[in-house]
Amino acid sequence: MDAEAIRDLLKHVREGRLSVAQAERKLRASPAFVDLGFATVDHHRELRQGHAEVIYAAGKTPRQVVAIARQIVKRTGSVLVTRADPVHVRALRRAYARAVHHKDARAVTVQPARKKRSLRPGIALVAAGTADLPVAEEARVTCRFLGHEPEAVYDVGVAGLHRLLARTDALQRARVVIAVAGMEGALASVVGGLVGAPVVGLPTSVGYGTGSGGLAALLSMLNSCAANVCCVNIDDGFGAAVVACLINRASD
Repeated sequence: MDAEAIRDLLKHVREGRLSVAQAERKLRASPAFVDLGFATVDHHRELRQGHAEVIYAAGKTPRQVVAIARQIVKRTGSVLVTRADPVHVRALRRAYARAVHHKDARAVTVQPARKKRSLRPGIALVAAGTADLPVAEEARVTCRFLGHEPEAVYDVGVAGLHRLLARTDALQRARVVIAVAGMEGALASVVGGLVGAPVVGLPTSVGYGTGSGGLAALLSMLNSCAANVCCVNIDDGFGAAVVACLINRASD
């Protein structure tokens, strides 16, 4: 049972259309989780956090991903699957005709066939280079799934600073900025110095050997001299998007 269903239930009790006992029975019939043996699907996450459980496909079999997805879709009507391999994509497409594969983001979404949603503006998504796009696109798809429309500013790394400065207006319009960069990860600090909004640093594993698979970018963002910069884990486009969406929603 999601937040809207609970509000309707309480409204019906207040209006006398349901008794307290009837409402209690409805709540009892809505389990907090479902145990599949290999997974415990959390049905109350949307109530606690504002969005339903998302499936991280890496390490799971196609059968497991589909089984979890069926439970989530049955309750909420939609699901987001991240880090989906081709075998996961094929299984989800067999299970759901409306499954959409976001190839660059390595993600799959299943959403109801309905009119175009009104997405909340307020997030800027800035990526240093084209090699960072898989992680940036994971963040973009996640933002859109959660109901937000990020403004994408791609390939504006510090190696050509004029490209970023030409897009300053887009950055300063945002309530929160996601800065995606590998190599030395300097983009987050530069963006932090240009805006008065929170900046979510998203380090990527892009770079040569001494970048240590994104560790250099992570440490750079953690040591940013711009006080409005925080950061998430290496290549965690999903996590950066969730944080940005929470900030954007709270700013209303």
